[in-house]
Amino acid sequence: RTGGCDYRCRWCDTLYAVLPEFREDWTLMTPNAILTEVERLSNSARVLVSLSGGNPALQPLAPLIEQGHQKGHTFALETQGSVPQPWFAALDWLILSPKPPSSGMVTDWPALDDCAAAARSGTQCVVKVAVFDDNDYAFAQFVAKRYPTLPVYLQVGNPAPLITHAGLGSEEADFDDLMRRFRWLVDKVAADGWFTATVLPQLHVLAWGNRRGV
Repeated sequence: RTGGCDYRCRWCDTLYAVLPEFREDWTLMTPNAILTEVERLSNSARVLVSLSGGNPALQPLAPLIEQGHQKGHTFALETQGSVPQPWFAALDWLILSPKPPSSGMVTDWPALDDCAAAARSGTQCVVKVAVFDDNDYAFAQFVAKRYPTLPVYLQVGNPAPLITHAGLGSEEADFDDLMRRFRWLVDKVAADGWFTATVLPQLHVLAWGNRRGV
């Protein structure tokens, strides 16, 4: 997970990777140091490395991806699509996650278009939209129509993220509410016959709640 972000989403669940006041918790690492840690955690297996943030597109990740590929790893990166990078073409997976109205952010559509265009034939590019309410759902439909060739994933919003510096809030998630929201979204997609969209909760939240480091 990289530090720093150009967005300030109202419901951000990773503010510890966004706000400057958390930078004392961050560690500056070289590509070699990152790959050494990846191989320690994976027991030297060749794995899919997920790059997230914050907004990882703000960081100079091209050397990491190149060196990781040389070692047999693959890479997936998730970004809101506000900062296109030429090295997106080197990724194995690019997940574009434009932020819906509930985030309080405004999507830069030309930048998002450029991010999608930066992916090449060897990069699997998909769209993921967090959905909290009807306005977010309409936004997701608009995104799907704008990028008709890209697979679409709808993710149920987590209404109780970690939001404070002191202990970063509760690690507990409201699973009943998450499942209610999940059923609402599934029913809405089914009623609209939007069968090309994949609806998922945040699986790590279901397993570990709002705990960090998982």
